[in-house]
Amino acid sequence: MNSDTPTEFTLPIRVYYEDTDAGGVVFYANYLKFFERARTEWLRRLGFHQSELAEKLRVIFVVVGTQVQYKSPARLDDLLTIKTRIAKIGNASIDFEQICERDGKLLVHSHFQICCVSLDSFKACPIPDSIRSILLSVQDI
Repeated sequence: MNSDTPTEFTLPIRVYYEDTDAGGVVFYANYLKFFERARTEWLRRLGFHQSELAEKLRVIFVVVGTQVQYKSPARLDDLLTIKTRIAKIGNASIDFEQICERDGKLLVHSHFQICCVSLDSFKACPIPDSIRSILLSVQDI
């Protein structure tokens, strides 16, 4: 992933004591929180707020699949960089690739499949055109 392109979003995250386990390293599930935060902040930067999508368009985005590979641990006080890019856009889904780095070293590599869901039925529905067009403009082709 290349942080110099508009097709990628980068979010710095500091590791706090609450993020670590008894061994002093980031608890594995907390990376999922870091990745969620980065996806949400990217959507916010693109002009989409989760609460507004639910209220105005009656859609929400939910995680339906994830794959995570842990390469190396992060520790208390580390400054991490979470990089996010769109790998694929389907009719009702978005596949994200996300990585966590420290000083350019890959720590965690992940893939997330996110599904657009109707707030009324909780069933998959097409991504609204207003959202799709912007996501396609930042998709890494």
